Amino acid sequence: MSAPTPRPQDDSARWMAEVWSPERERHPERRESFETDSGLEMKPLYGGAPDGGLPGSYPFTRGIRPTMYRGRFWTMRQYAGFSSARETNQRFKVLLESGQTGLSVAFDLPTQIGYDSDHPLAEPEVGRVGVPINSLADMERLFEGIPLGDVSTSMTINATAPLVLAMYVALARRQGVPPTRIRGTVQNDILKEYVARGNYHFPVEPSLRLTTDLMSFCADEVPGWNTISISGYHIREAGSTAVQELAFTLSNGRAYVRAALAADLLVDDFAPRLSFFFNAHNNLFEEVAKFRAARRMWARIMREEFGARNPKSWMMRFHTQTAGSMLTSQQPDNNVVRVTLQALAAVLGGTQSLHTNSRDEALSLPSEASARLALRTQQIIANESGVADVVDPLGGCPFVEELTDGIEAEANQLMKRVDDLGGSVAAIQSGFMQREIQRSALRWQREVEGDERVVVGVNRYQVEEPPPSIFQADAGAREQVLADLADVRATRDATRVDAALRAVEAAARGTENTMPAFLAAVEAYATIGEICAVLEEVFGHYRPPEVL
Repeated sequence: MSAPTPRPQDDSARWMAEVWSPERERHPERRESFETDSGLEMKPLYGGAPDGGLPGSYPFTRGIRPTMYRGRFWTMRQYAGFSSARETNQRFKVLLESGQTGLSVAFDLPTQIGYDSDHPLAEPEVGRVGVPINSLADMERLFEGIPLGDVSTSMTINATAPLVLAMYVALARRQGVPPTRIRGTVQNDILKEYVARGNYHFPVEPSLRLTTDLMSFCADEVPGWNTISISGYHIREAGSTAVQELAFTLSNGRAYVRAALAADLLVDDFAPRLSFFFNAHNNLFEEVAKFRAARRMWARIMREEFGARNPKSWMMRFHTQTAGSMLTSQQPDNNVVRVTLQALAAVLGGTQSLHTNSRDEALSLPSEASARLALRTQQIIANESGVADVVDPLGGCPFVEELTDGIEAEANQLMKRVDDLGGSVAAIQSGFMQREIQRSALRWQREVEGDERVVVGVNRYQVEEPPPSIFQADAGAREQVLADLADVRATRDATRVDAALRAVEAAARGTENTMPAFLAAVEAYATIGEICAVLEEVFGHYRPPEVL
């Protein structure tokens, strides 16, 4: 770890006068004053910042907004999707009624990879780990009774992100909501699929083109949409360390910025809509330091490396999800404690939105009761713990500040190794990132198996347990999904679909933005599988390198 950075005197008084007070006038805080249960005043900020990164000030080490959660809480999302669009729609409505403030859609594997539900490869996976979306008709069912102008929607989708976003835009128009009013995020981070998750379809270069086409389209047509959520979450789930998660995620972020610039986009036109997605793991202080270092590193990258001038281009906005890989099937109630600590790390680290995993997700899709409890975890942290009443409450703590510096230094060294290989794309194609993550995952597993690392309920403190009660999705939902798909194909205008697919092929073979062709195709009720089949004819299919 690097030597501690000298700490300057507390400059919070100047910050309160020059930054916090004007922001509070423009956007009042949740309460006129904040006090402990004993009546002691809680100031908005304590301590200074060695790098000038006070809340709302470059490089944003202590938060991207001056008032942070004193102004408003983070967006509370619960990731949901299973069986069919109809069933998932009902879960969405339950979560919204329970106080959730944003939707987060999980798609099944065929949808993520680009196969329709009746494709032979899709048969065992339809509706298993997310909702199947074949055509615009499924998107209509998914959001039935949910006005898109009133919710923020996050969609975890990558290889087929442009198609799913096109459906969302088409649905908004059908609801009478102009695309300029819809808000949300599409993950659209294909590089991490090659690194850690495997849900890719096309080779790297054309996939990057689809990514930047979506970014360009939204800059013009859907300005309130976050066009990419550069994801460290799945890198961490694959077994990386916190340093690797940070280094590889920011390396991928730089690759996307370079690709957008190469497509003649202006950095300050697209950078304010970039967002990130991180994992909240078990080591509370390391996770808090990781989030603080991430903001500082990205601000410097955008201002110093890419010359961004808009302060919003320097701000790292990120969503956080608690660590699914840390959930255990043994003693699943222990997961409530794990998730609470992970969620607390995300909040103390300054996340903009948060998903808390459910206690039973190591066993199955979460039950409705477990999903509600996971949401209640966030609500209790927000309303009862007091941690949201002070901005960056751990800032200035010598341990946290030194840990922040150390994580940044280690991540920068690893990013240099990626640069020396030629950047993220070259590092992925050579298998470097994949090997580094696999080595970390293997080391962690050996420590658990060797009893060097304690996992409560797994290698220590075991008990005899009765068979758990787990959530079971509707076994007949797949047949309904297939019937719905057949109905779409039977009732749509086949001539219009054929013309739309020919236009998709022409756009893919040319250099124009593909999004208008995708939008016309989904509005004609062409399916995701049909559009991807056309794109595969043009782009080919990705084959991963040998890593081990």
